[in-house]
Amino acid sequence: MAGKHDAYLVCENGHGINSSYYSSPEFNKKFCTTCGAKTRKDCPICGNDIEGEINFENVIDLSGGITPVPDICKHCGEAFPWKSEKEEILQNLDKVNKDDIFLLETILDKFHLVAKQIRQRYSDRETLDVKDEYDTQDLLHSLLRIYFEDIRNEEWNPSYAGSSTRSDFLLKKEEIVIEVKKTRSNLKAKQIGEQLIIDIAKYRTHPNCKILYCFVYDPEGYVSNPKGIENDLNDEISEMKVKVKIVPKGH
Repeated sequence: MAGKHDAYLVCENGHGINSSYYSSPEFNKKFCTTCGAKTRKDCPICGNDIEGEINFENVIDLSGGITPVPDICKHCGEAFPWKSEKEEILQNLDKVNKDDIFLLETILDKFHLVAKQIRQRYSDRETLDVKDEYDTQDLLHSLLRIYFEDIRNEEWNPSYAGSSTRSDFLLKKEEIVIEVKKTRSNLKAKQIGEQLIIDIAKYRTHPNCKILYCFVYDPEGYVSNPKGIENDLNDEISEMKVKVKIVPKGH
């Protein structure tokens, strides 16, 4: 039985938006809700549609499977722009296994989608509504449990400039520290930036931190230029690498 592929709406960073562009247009978006990048359904080289979900006439798919975003255009054979970004994420960083980095990036990228999904329960049953920083920590901790075994919290760093701070999560084996923040009316872009600068300086003395992930959850859109903060604070050169990730983007 021959099927026909629909077009795949994908953002410039490779996040799949809608694998059924033509048959389910209600799910199409101009910007990615994960990273804020523009979306497109066609190859930037040859202009043909990106291959999406395959549909068979008079057949309904109940499997619930997710169609993976392709890395190569089947029409011209050229790599899509996001292929190189995926390869960069998978590169080995010092002692940290490249698969661990990929899994952590995936969890953080999908965090907002999960937070929205768990609000929708049958017959208005109770669920977790991520309202503050503690809710953010609880949900992230649960998601980390899927892939990581040794997750430690309440890890204190040595004092810095007369103060001390707590690492929200330490992945001991992977030597990754995850600092979690959630924006609010009195914690916007300026305050977030100032806090992260201080936190990064403190974490440089942490004996088990080879990579610091600063995860900022901003569902209300208090940070108007998330890419700017990320670019200013990301550090791939120093002994302790720093990765700042603000989600979602493109409110």
